[in-house]
Amino acid sequence: MTRARTVLFWVLAAALVIGHVIVAWHSLVVWRFWEDEAFNLTVPRNLLAGLGYSSDGALSGSTITPFDPRISTGPVVLLPVAAVLATGADAVIGARLVPLAYWVLLLAGLALLGRRIGGRWAALLAVAVPLAFATSAGVSPIQGPADLLGEIPAAALIVWALLALPRRAWLAGLLLGLAIQAKLIALLALPAFAIALWVLADGRGWARVRETLRRSWLPLVFVALPTLLVELTALLSLGFTGYVAHLRALVGFVRSGGQGASTTVLQKLQTLADSWSVPAVVAVAAFLLLAAVIVTGVVFARREPASGDRLMLAYASAATMGMVAFIGWWATASQLPLWVRHPAVGIFAFLPVLAAVAVWSARRVPRGALANITIAATAIFALVVGIAAAMQVSSSSVSRGQTLERQREAVAPLAEWVTETGTDWLAAQPWGAAVPAIVLTGAHVGLSDAPAMTDTPRLTGQECTTETLAEGGYRICAP
Repeated sequence: MTRARTVLFWVLAAALVIGHVIVAWHSLVVWRFWEDEAFNLTVPRNLLAGLGYSSDGALSGSTITPFDPRISTGPVVLLPVAAVLATGADAVIGARLVPLAYWVLLLAGLALLGRRIGGRWAALLAVAVPLAFATSAGVSPIQGPADLLGEIPAAALIVWALLALPRRAWLAGLLLGLAIQAKLIALLALPAFAIALWVLADGRGWARVRETLRRSWLPLVFVALPTLLVELTALLSLGFTGYVAHLRALVGFVRSGGQGASTTVLQKLQTLADSWSVPAVVAVAAFLLLAAVIVTGVVFARREPASGDRLMLAYASAATMGMVAFIGWWATASQLPLWVRHPAVGIFAFLPVLAAVAVWSARRVPRGALANITIAATAIFALVVGIAAAMQVSSSSVSRGQTLERQREAVAPLAEWVTETGTDWLAAQPWGAAVPAIVLTGAHVGLSDAPAMTDTPRLTGQECTTETLAEGGYRICAP
């Protein structure tokens, strides 16, 4: 029986690795280069051109914008991209290698954390959960693990912070601080680490509060350190007046979420339930089983404490708080649209931990009928995750319309015109597919309705209403 389980484990592990490789390959070289990736790529490109840490400001007036608050993917992602591009690598593939490396770090961290929590089966389940999460739908997706976005890097750093927390809380703080500078929304992970430190602290009542505070101050310093360095750099670069304007713009962007949507909690939860490549009712039932198993295990761990239970309870508490913080913020923020990308940092980082905790919980229940029920419930959850992951892998090779190769072919005549004429700027008309097309030509990108773009040629997928200057899959129109 033990040998059969070992063989089954390695067969499933191999299948999981193959699935991840298939999705990663398509994400790196096949799927389209979309507008948010292109917008982010303007920062490392401008940095290498000697323009500082600046975007093209496509959403900020269409002028070079230092420390653009609308670039929510941070320097922890974009500075390594600049380093890769400095080697002469292809702009898109080179840039995508950085978030893909963070994806590998995420999976490695989840494997280590899962094994620490519940052994090799917990590690396997934890690594499968991110593959099952479908984030490619909607107008603002995470197409795959190589997209030049900050969500996956932030999640990876949070997972490694959880690994470091029990023995090196200061390092956990630093990693969380770096996660915040990968994607600002990672700030929502702070309560998860606070509750973990509380669970790990000794004593009762005020003594426990003092112990938690004593263990928290140094990690908090390290959490703040990366942001302090970035903001100090911004202050020195922008000057006091410019920095104040930058902070006001940043606060306005964070408060609005960058969008003007009007959505409800139920709409958000329905969208989340639809994001697992299985019927929503199946996904909801699986998560209810997951919650029931974890609660059962926690009850027995508190009733009959055993060695190592406190750490497991800390991970369970942290992951639960993390999920509540990210999903709760997104669901209740009515101005945010129905994009699962918004809570994705928390889901990628914390849901796999809860899955691993479920494996521990099933083992923690004493032998008997209840133990059998919890094991069966965990197996059902794992089966749903496996089916969702398999569906994700199978859908990765299905045509999604425009691919990166087709984009390059469509843009090639326009890029040649940009090079021959020495054109520095093109205006996208409208925001959308025209944005990555412009970035692929090598020009700076603005928006056609910005006053700064009045006398700038426009790139569009529509017919020109003025003279057509160049034509391929898109057109460049005279101002």
